[in-house]
Amino acid sequence: MRRDTFLKSLAALAAAGALPNAAWAAGANVKMMIPANPGGGWDGTGRALGEALRDAKVADSVTFENKGGAAGAIGLAQFYNSAKGDPNAMMVMGAVMLGGIITGKPPVSITQLTPIARLTTEYNVFVLPASSPFNSMKDVVEALKKDPGSVKWGGGSRGSTEHIAASQIAQAVGVPAAKINYVPFRGGGEAVAAILGGNVTVGGSGYSEFQQYIESGKMKAIAVTAGQRVKGIDKIPTLKEQGIDVEIGNWRGVYGAPGITPAQRDALTDMIVKATKSKAWQDALVKNNWTPALLTGKAFDEFVDRDFSGLRATMVRAGMV
Repeated sequence: MRRDTFLKSLAALAAAGALPNAAWAAGANVKMMIPANPGGGWDGTGRALGEALRDAKVADSVTFENKGGAAGAIGLAQFYNSAKGDPNAMMVMGAVMLGGIITGKPPVSITQLTPIARLTTEYNVFVLPASSPFNSMKDVVEALKKDPGSVKWGGGSRGSTEHIAASQIAQAVGVPAAKINYVPFRGGGEAVAAILGGNVTVGGSGYSEFQQYIESGKMKAIAVTAGQRVKGIDKIPTLKEQGIDVEIGNWRGVYGAPGITPAQRDALTDMIVKATKSKAWQDALVKNNWTPALLTGKAFDEFVDRDFSGLRATMVRAGMV
């Protein structure tokens, strides 16, 4: 068969949906929307996933676009409007975006996109700048009780898991959540700069965003939001063992563009599954202390629905909405 005839036949089969999903994915030029500024958890996740897609040889290239603000709602809106029907477009998202949608009520919701997969889970870590006069969460709580406004909590956008955790900590120690002084940032890089500069009292985010600063002594890690100490970072005490009954986790995942077909969704899912088996992804999990939490298909759809409802209930109890 002549090469041009073969290629035409291949294209016709693809258009008819007769090729297996892997054939659709091979050689893809993926466009990755990261709805946050550089330096944060979504940025790290998106770039690690891009490297894993290349390492698994299911994508020839991956280009990235950062668009931070409003707990990802700005990037979400841009992705919705620019990527409709694009089978090679993806957007990083997670629990923070759900919280931002609940508090901000943006015009575009995550339900208008195509769910692909949950990737990881991670607990939040609270840190102090090295120059802080405080040395523990107990010190922070004592100041919070005396003057709630004097303690500046820095973290992700309104509705982020660290924002929710700060509100829950206040409630747990008898301080109205409405009185906490929370300073939201559009990306992990901004939050890190504010913490290192002493512009906030205490900062919260995933451990991976603070790791190099904790290890170098520029930040003091004082609490993790897990139910028990986390392997690999088990020198950091939980909130519960410090007498604060708060436990909350974060998760991150990826969505596809609106308007893609079920077959195209399956192809993207297949790409993600293969990427998570790559050496590059396994190395990223270890490096960042991420817990693998792959979930796809109907199970992922149902998980997002449950988490949406659970977050809303938690935020109502914390007086955030």
